[in-house]
Amino acid sequence: KDKNGRNRFVLETFVKFGAAEDILYVQKPHIGTDILIKVVRKMREEILRLGGKFSFHSQVTDLLVEQHCLQVNGTEEILAGVAVFAIGHSARDTFEMLNRHQLPMRAKSFAVGVRVEHPQELIDQSQYGRSRGKELPAAAYKLTENLTNGRGVYTFCMCPGGYVVNASSEEHRLAVNGMSYSDRAGKNANSAVIVTVTPEDFGSEDALAGIAFQRKLEENAWKAGQGKVPVQRFEDFRKNRISTEYGTVSPCIKGAYTLANVREIFPKELSLSLEDGILAMDHKIRGFAGEDVLLSGVESRTSSPVRIERNEQCVSEKISWIYPCGEGAGYAGGITSAAMDGIKVAEEIIRRYES
Repeated sequence: KDKNGRNRFVLETFVKFGAAEDILYVQKPHIGTDILIKVVRKMREEILRLGGKFSFHSQVTDLLVEQHCLQVNGTEEILAGVAVFAIGHSARDTFEMLNRHQLPMRAKSFAVGVRVEHPQELIDQSQYGRSRGKELPAAAYKLTENLTNGRGVYTFCMCPGGYVVNASSEEHRLAVNGMSYSDRAGKNANSAVIVTVTPEDFGSEDALAGIAFQRKLEENAWKAGQGKVPVQRFEDFRKNRISTEYGTVSPCIKGAYTLANVREIFPKELSLSLEDGILAMDHKIRGFAGEDVLLSGVESRTSSPVRIERNEQCVSEKISWIYPCGEGAGYAGGITSAAMDGIKVAEEIIRRYES
């Protein structure tokens, strides 16, 4: 929906570096995790060829604001005419550092929930009315429900023929995500089923209150699975009891997993909203709320819980050489929109130096 063509440019760039050309015209472009790894590697090689530099195992630990300087790993200092903070939605250490420097930021709404797994055959049958055979790709879906309690429940990051993955980034906390390989050949479909949460749920006006909320859920998930991804049949989720065995659906999960009580990860209102949302979705995809459908958790990183404020020129009013950018800064919701925001920020930096 970008009238300046940034979306098309992003897709064309992916194709240039190895993605399939069909992402230029299919309704829901999909590269595949296995292909995306190679695409990103080729992009990095091109940036190096053009004179760029990558510093791995490097963390911005502080700012020397007056000197326009980044402190890296506590000792190294890098002078920066401008610095683009495209930090991703899980850069909690960097959020905390920027907050210490009183960079204007605020808590924002986001969503949390579970990964739900169904047999891919069930989704194919619902969407196509028959088995997909060899002619059709693994079917996808997108569902949303507005509940009577005022909350929205919806599916996100749907992965046909995909896998649930352990995406944890902090000790004693556990978060999950989803992925598909390019062939989408896994036996299960999975997606996030998530419920909206707002700053009112955090009970604090602190800009980092949403991070604390995420961390609490992730600690609950880690405890529920004793360090493994906790998994529960939907019937047991409804009855608030630990699952003791799998039914007709077996997990497709990358990483260790175990049967547990996923429901207890969440506050009561959120778990009830997830239950009601999944039951409502069964009216659109028959079998979506089947008793053997598997839930795993916690899906807590759908988007950033923080927005770092910036002006129309995409720069911070507080520190005039910092450009908050992308999903972590609160201006995107996925790979393509984050890339588009990166282009927008780059355009503003070009204007800065042209003037």
